[in-house]
Amino acid sequence: MKFSLQSLYTLYRSGIRNRKYRWWIILGTLVYLLSPLDIAPDLLPIVGQIDDVVLVTLLLTEVSQLVLEHFQNRNRASGTQEESDSTAKTVEVEVVTLD
Repeated sequence: MKFSLQSLYTLYRSGIRNRKYRWWIILGTLVYLLSPLDIAPDLLPIVGQIDDVVLVTLLLTEVSQLVLEHFQNRNRASGTQEESDSTAKTVEVEVVTLD
């Protein structure tokens, strides 16, 4: 298997979107961020914080996307009754072009 950042990103994203592993991945990410053991030690001036910033950004992006999708699905489910009422009032009109 070829190692790339894209494959790591895809693996992380698919894992966090899987309901079975979602909380484990979030917990593991938070433990990694709070742990003194890092891939790049934080004692290095800029390089040490890059992995932490990338993980925080990725975690916040994915969790916020999941929250937005949850609210959109909930609004769609509650809006189906309103949509069915509005379609009953719809009037179809035949279009005629004028030359």
